[in-house]
Formats: sequence, C-alpha cells, structure tokens
Amino acid sequence: MLSPALYLRSDISRADVCLLAQWLQQEDVCRYLSESQNVSASLTGVLDRVHLPSFTHLFSQDGRFFMICTGAGQAVGYVRLLVGPAETEIVIVIGEQQNWGRKLGSQAIRESLKIAFYDLRSPKVVAKIHAGNTRSLRAFARAGFIVEADAPSGVRMALTLEVYLARQQEMAGQPGEIILTDLDKTRLTAWIDRHFQNGVELNWPALNLDDEISKAVVIDSHKVPDDIVTMNSKAVVKINSTPLTVRLAFPEDADWSRRHVSILSPVGTAILGTREGDRFAWRLPSGRAEFRIERLLYQPEAAGDFHL
Repeated sequence: MLSPALYLRSDISRADVCLLAQWLQQEDVCRYLSESQNVSASLTGVLDRVHLPSFTHLFSQDGRFFMICTGAGQAVGYVRLLVGPAETEIVIVIGEQQNWGRKLGSQAIRESLKIAFYDLRSPKVVAKIHAGNTRSLRAFARAGFIVEADAPSGVRMALTLEVYLARQQEMAGQPGEIILTDLDKTRLTAWIDRHFQNGVELNWPALNLDDEISKAVVIDSHKVPDDIVTMNSKAVVKINSTPLTVRLAFPEDADWSRRHVSILSPVGTAILGTREGDRFAWRLPSGRAEFRIERLLYQPEAAGDFHL
C-alpha cells in the first residue's frame, strides 16, 4: 500500500505527442510493433498542423488511448484500446527503456483490463503479439490470457469477461489485496471526476484515493466477502495499539464527532478494501502508523443495504 501506483492518463498533451514521436523513432521500442514505420513522422506532422494544447480527441477516435504514468506522474509508455462490438484489442508499449524489466507492462495490463471490462463492458480482450516478444507473451499469460492462434508472424491471445471475473474472485481471497466493489468504484470515481474536472489537478488526498482505486481488485457488489471494509462499513481499527471504532463515509457524510471518517482522510483511505484481521503500515500526517482491522461490525453489502 505504501508504494505509488501506476496509473493511466487519458488527457494527451502536446508534450505527450512529442514524447510518443521520440519513442517510436527508437528501433528497440518499435521492433515488435505492427505500427507503420512512418508513425513517428506522422506524429511530428500532426504537431506541425494542429496548434492545440490538447490532442485527446485525436487519439481517442478509434477507441481509448492512455499514457502510462508512474505514481510520480512520469509518462513511461502508452496503451491503446481498439474497441469493437465483439472484442477490444489492447496494445501496450513501454517507451522509456530504462523502465523495461520493472513489470510496468504487467501493471499497465491490469489497469487496462479494468477499463476494458468494467468501463467499456467488453466481452473479450485480445492482444496480437509478435512471436519473438517473449516478455509480452509472459506478461499477458500471467494476466490470464490464453493463446487463440499461434503463427510465425504473431500470436493472438485472448481473455474473456467470464474468465477475468472468475480470476478476480479468486484473487479476492488472497491476503494483502485491496478489494473494492464495482459499485464503490463507480461512486468514488464519479466523486473524483465531479470535483476535479476541467483540468483541475487532484489534491493529495484525492490522488492518494485514486491510487488505491487503481490498485484494487474490483468485484461484484453482491459477491464481496463479508469481512471486507467497503464504503459505509463500521469497523474497530487499532492504530498504533489504540482501538478506534469508525464508519467509512463519503466526504459529504463525514462527521468526526460520530467517528464517521471521510474516505479522503488518511485513516479512511488506509482501511478501504482491507479485511478483518489485516495488519499494514500507512503514512499519517504524524508519521508512519501501524494498522490492524480488529473487527468488522457492519458491512452494507452483507446486510443487503446496497443503497448505502
């Protein structure tokens, strides 16, 4: 939980296009791409013709396009999701070569699958990978993709929605995972979008929450285990050996006098998606703190209160 998350940024700036053009000029980066050899020149031509600060609309015409960014905001690659009626094709490129081998591609695959399956509602995601690109083949296999077609020119791998959801359910039982219901993810993401739109930068609490959302295993609200801290759950939390009974609240419902802690507070963000018995460290304004989820007293999903 203490490490910064990798995230996908949909806003594409002029500086991003320049960076893409630089990456696609490098032979090692382009070696396994099916992109035209003139892509870099085409991007440079777009920069010469279009004098706008944002290029988001140009890159999203055939689907969705994202810059892959580290928690510090550094762009290290890109993702393209080519959306079709029966399937979505995914293309992932790590352009900054000093980051190769750090499993950023695997993280980008996980984040892209959340968008493809939860946001775009794609029934299947496919990847067309050069036969010699063993690193990508392994990364997609670890994410659950299986080979649909294998030819000397390339390998077609696929992952269906059913298999993906089953894997997410299995992962929800593993210790240390942050579990988030699909309904909570939708509500929290919508809250962030409402309050930080039109280019407004995320403040630290919102960025911290956004990081946690991006790392979470998202599962069906009706199938969430009853020992997971979800929104509006009430739990006994021990912080540095001091027990505290809190209810995890949306920002507008926060009330410290009743121990309704905001999801944007350090304590609120820390306990989101954890489960009864979890121990972990977290940064508080006063310094690093040790947490333990002692007991879950109430969970809306377990009580059938899906309106909360």
